Amino acid sequence: QVQLVESGGGLVQAGGSLRLSCAASGRTLSNCGMGWFRQVPRKEREFVAAISWTGVNTAYTDSVKGRFTISRDNAKNSIYLQMNSLKPEHTAVYYCAAHLSFNPEYVPERLYEYDYWGQGTQVTVSS
Repeated sequence: QVQLVESGGGLVQAGGSLRLSCAASGRTLSNCGMGWFRQVPRKEREFVAAISWTGVNTAYTDSVKGRFTISRDNAKNSIYLQMNSLKPEHTAVYYCAAHLSFNPEYVPERLYEYDYWGQGTQVTVSS
């Protein structure tokens, strides 16, 4: 079993930055592909970014390319999402998720691929 806990959310003005963290307990994340998703009320949870087990490969949804950066530190059993140049449309609850993987270079991008989820952290960007 994996427990994922997100932190780093909050209120920020448009143009500002936030760094989300996701810490895991219960098992190592070193053989898990990891991802960030987000959700706003009355909409489906959507993919934001993902990173392979090794950290070599990453993927982003088009709307955050060049603004957001996903990274991981397997020694700390954590992943991160650096969010720069934030816009009001980035306001959402952001969730961290883990995908148990046999392929160290695989980058999971689909919601149904993930095995464990955190509780989410609210990000609010004011205009």
